[in-house]
Amino acid sequence: MSGGAPRGRDRTWSTWAIDQVEADANRSADTHLHVFPLPPAWGVDLYLKDESVHPTGSLKHRLARSLVLYGLCNGWITEGTTLVEASSGSTAVSEAYFARLIGLDFVAVMPASTVREKCTLIESYGGRCHLVDDPGQIYAEAELVAESCGGYFLDQFTYAERATDWRGNNNIAESMFAQLGREPHPVPTWVVVGAGTGGTSATIGRYLRLKKLDTGLCVVDPEGSAFHASWTTGDPGVTAVGSRIEGIGRPRVEPSFVPQVVDRMLAVPDAASVAAMRWTTGKLDRWVGGSTGTNMWGALQLVAEMRAAGQRGSVVTLLCDDGRRYARSYYDDDWVAAHGWDLRPHREVLDELLRTGVWTGGQDPAAWTP
Repeated sequence: MSGGAPRGRDRTWSTWAIDQVEADANRSADTHLHVFPLPPAWGVDLYLKDESVHPTGSLKHRLARSLVLYGLCNGWITEGTTLVEASSGSTAVSEAYFARLIGLDFVAVMPASTVREKCTLIESYGGRCHLVDDPGQIYAEAELVAESCGGYFLDQFTYAERATDWRGNNNIAESMFAQLGREPHPVPTWVVVGAGTGGTSATIGRYLRLKKLDTGLCVVDPEGSAFHASWTTGDPGVTAVGSRIEGIGRPRVEPSFVPQVVDRMLAVPDAASVAAMRWTTGKLDRWVGGSTGTNMWGALQLVAEMRAAGQRGSVVTLLCDDGRRYARSYYDDDWVAAHGWDLRPHREVLDELLRTGVWTGGQDPAAWTP
C-alpha cells in the first residue's frame, strides 16, 4: 500500500461547513402550528403550520438546508465552490442565506417575472440574480452557469425528494405530527400541500406510510401546472404553460414528484388562490402568500366535505411564506386586474362556507388544458 493520505481525506473545511449548517438548525425553534377559526360545532379543526417564521421566511429554508447538506456530504460542494440554483425565488433566497453562512458565492437563475422583493432578498445575502425571459429555460441556463464557473448546480427539482430525510430528523412531517399530539384529533384526516419540486409531498407521503398513519395526502395544484394532469392521466410526460402562483406548479413533472404517495389532487384556479390568500390574511391577521392561498382553497373544500359527511377530524396545511413579499403583486389590485383575475366570486365561496358550512365552489375545477 502506498504511503500518504488517501485522496480526499482532508475534510477540515467540509466538517466546518456542516457544523455551520447544523448550528443554524439548532438555533431555529420549531415552526408554529396555528388554529384557523372554524365554528366549533362543525367538529372539524383546521391547522396551518407556519413555515414563514424560518430565518429566510419560507418553507424553502428546510429544503435549502437539506440540499446544501446533501451536496456537502456527497463531496460535491467544497471550499470555494460557487452554488447555482434554478428557482422561482424562495428556494434561492434560502440557498443564498446558507451560501453566505459557509462563505460561498451563489447565483440564482430565475424567470425575469420573479417579484423584485425576492431578488432584493437574494442580493441582501450576497447572492447574484441571473434572470431569463423563458421560465422553461432556467434548468438549462443554471447548468450552463454552473459549468462556466466550475460551480455546483444544487438542482432542487431533482434532489428535493432524496436530500430530505423523510424518516425523521425533525422533518416537516415529524414536526407536524408531534405538535398535533395534544389536539382533539391528533391524526388528521388530510394533510394538504402544494407541489413545486415535489419534495414536501414526497416527504410527508412517505412519512405517513412509515408511521402507518390513516391520513390522506392531498396535493393542490395551481392553474397552468403539469402535476394535476399527469397524476390524473398517469402520464409523466405531460407539459403545461407553467404556474403564475410562485413556489408551486411546474410546466413539467419534476423528477422529485412522487405521484404514488399522493392520495388525491385538486386543481385550483389562480383567482381562487389569490382570493383565498387575501381572505386568509384577513382571518388570521397574518400575511400569507399565493401558495398558501392555494393550500387554503383545497383545505377548506376538504373541510366542507367532511362536514357534509358528518365526519369529525382535522385537516392540516402549510403557511408557506411571508405574504409581504407579494405587496406589489398578489396584494396589488391593479396588478391583479391586469392579470384578468376576478377575486369576488371566490371570496364569496369562502364567506359562504364560514356562514353556512356549505361549499359552493364546485369540485376539482380542472377546466384548463395543459
